[in-house]
Amino acid sequence: MTQRQLNRYQVISQVIEGSLSVADAAARLNISNRQVKRLRKGVLADGAEFLIHKNTGLQPIHAFSDDFVNKIVTLKCSDTYANANFLHFSELLAERENTSISYSALHSLLTNAGLKSPMKRRKSKAHHRRKRKAQEGLLIQMDATPFAWFGDGKVYALHGAIDDATGNIVGLFMTKNECLQGYFEVTKQIILSQGIPVNIYADRHAIFLSLMASKLSIEDQLAGKRIPDTQFGRAMKELKVNIIPARSPQAKGRIERLWGTLQSRLPIEFKINNITSMEQANDFLISYIKLFNEKFAIVPSDSVSAYTPLPDCINIDHILCVKHKRLIDNGAVFSYYNKHFKVICDSSQNLSPRAKIDVLLSPSFGVKAHYNGVYYQTMPFIKPKKKTDTVNTDKIPRTYPPLPEDHYLKRGRNNVQKLCYTETDSQILEMLEDILFSKYA
Repeated sequence: MTQRQLNRYQVISQVIEGSLSVADAAARLNISNRQVKRLRKGVLADGAEFLIHKNTGLQPIHAFSDDFVNKIVTLKCSDTYANANFLHFSELLAERENTSISYSALHSLLTNAGLKSPMKRRKSKAHHRRKRKAQEGLLIQMDATPFAWFGDGKVYALHGAIDDATGNIVGLFMTKNECLQGYFEVTKQIILSQGIPVNIYADRHAIFLSLMASKLSIEDQLAGKRIPDTQFGRAMKELKVNIIPARSPQAKGRIERLWGTLQSRLPIEFKINNITSMEQANDFLISYIKLFNEKFAIVPSDSVSAYTPLPDCINIDHILCVKHKRLIDNGAVFSYYNKHFKVICDSSQNLSPRAKIDVLLSPSFGVKAHYNGVYYQTMPFIKPKKKTDTVNTDKIPRTYPPLPEDHYLKRGRNNVQKLCYTETDSQILEMLEDILFSKYA
């Protein structure tokens, strides 16, 4: 008998003895007079056992069996699901273990077993949350996050973009570090799947905004001085997309919260699907985006999309690439990144000597040249060495004593890297890697 039941028995006993009135007993037990009379009648008939509920000690008919509870706890403690939060674990049980259980029931079951969700919880703070945009495509939040996605301690950068109106992931791409090509690939996914957005909301990284922009004074701006666009900024200008630089991580909070969700879920998904490399991860992310959006995306307040379809006449690869101006010589050869390339064209094509061309660089097509609306293929070119004068054998060559090893001329010559005139495919690939996938400061 519990303490509450024992107190009731003592009060009802006083009512039976006549030392306590029904009204006073009702007030003391905080129940009605009718209930006191019912309890008095029951105790007179059955004794103190009448106050004990008849279901005491019995298992509820809807309770989980011990085998079911042990199965759930064993799965949660396994290496596969150990790091999954409770909500993700309930989804995985339904998808992979053919076991359906509500989140509240699973939470109680695992909590009673002494297990805690790996998701960190902290006391929420009251803050103003910016209202979502009305239409999808009006604002795309873009960022990258470094994380050990495969559980081997190696950190890779996941580039991503999320639609502010719907919460849809519109692009994901993984590279070794945060780089220009990672953002180009995410932008390409957005344009090919959705269309051209109106605005991109990103941080003040050197990929989006030149480091010199913050050093430009108001007087310089009034004088008409401008900072050159970054390669990403130039590409967005060609697509007529406005870049809005955020001044704090909290300003683009939707994508910051997305990283917390993905860092909790993706490592488990990668482990289940035996994904251990960037290439496998990028292939998997294409299908994962659709599954994620089905679970978490919402309907925008305005159903009209603000995305603009990409015109058929535009090759997106010719925009999402690195572009630089170069002069060609009379043989249609130009120098780029300490290497020489020859423009492949026939006599019928209008390519003037000493013309200023645009050099395009991308992993999708390598190195191309653009002039007067025409795109040309290029090929590595080895410039011939200059012919040296023949030595006159009639003259006796003058001999010089050898310089000591510590002489500054000899020391400087040893520090200078010798020029290499041999261009190979591996060197071109290294150039692409260095320009497009390099880590920005």
